[in-house]
Amino acid sequence: MPFSESLKPHIPYLRRYARILTGSQRSGDAFVRAALEAAIAGEAELNRDLTPQVALYQLFHTTWAHIGPHLSEDAPDDMDISAHASRLAKVTPVARQALLLTAVEGFSALEAATILRTTKEEVDGLLMKAQSSIDNALATDVLIIEDEPIIALDIQAIVENNGHNVVGVARTHTEAVEKAKAKKPGLVLADIQLADGSSGIDAVKEILEQYNVPVIFITAYPERLLTGERPEPTYLITKPFMPETVSATMAQALFFAEGLTQEAQPA
Repeated sequence: MPFSESLKPHIPYLRRYARILTGSQRSGDAFVRAALEAAIAGEAELNRDLTPQVALYQLFHTTWAHIGPHLSEDAPDDMDISAHASRLAKVTPVARQALLLTAVEGFSALEAATILRTTKEEVDGLLMKAQSSIDNALATDVLIIEDEPIIALDIQAIVENNGHNVVGVARTHTEAVEKAKAKKPGLVLADIQLADGSSGIDAVKEILEQYNVPVIFITAYPERLLTGERPEPTYLITKPFMPETVSATMAQALFFAEGLTQEAQPA
């Protein structure tokens, strides 16, 4: 199989990672596109001695380091990249990247070091700093939309262990909307397929009509949402998940949500 073909299965997950890193679907996709274009143009190296997944992520980070702060200069007006690139250049540490690579994308510390072009020892230190950042994150009210009781309990335990307050656990679309109206959440964790056959996506859309809050979708089939053919979620966790994955993604979502008002403004 040609090396370029072996990269394709990993591109949807790189897009997911880029969106979590930047806090924006459009910004994340723009950075991934820029990395791939740089490789095609011969402006960035794609290391064929590495596994395809590690090589792809290393390409992304190499391109990110070179064009991240400057991408907004040539971006279309509707890309909304400038604000994110500016904030990331100032406040997003490499520690956050190391945490996302290991906790969310499932790379080992050694693989993350290869991607970031540093040492495993450095990554180990960065992960300790990142975990400290999570521990110091502002607590918020969390609404969980999940129809499987055991999974819901697992998520609730993770949320509470990170210092947050669970304001409700909903099993259906209707229940989710009712619980959101009863208590405004600061974060929503939502499954896609709910108990009565309703859609967690539809429930979230209805909630977002009332409140401007970050949402993390949790699903066993992430590829169904990463097709590139429709609006896609910025924050997406794959089942089965590790507690570290949920913790890291919550921290990142709340990081970018800081300063946003929870209540939607009237049209």
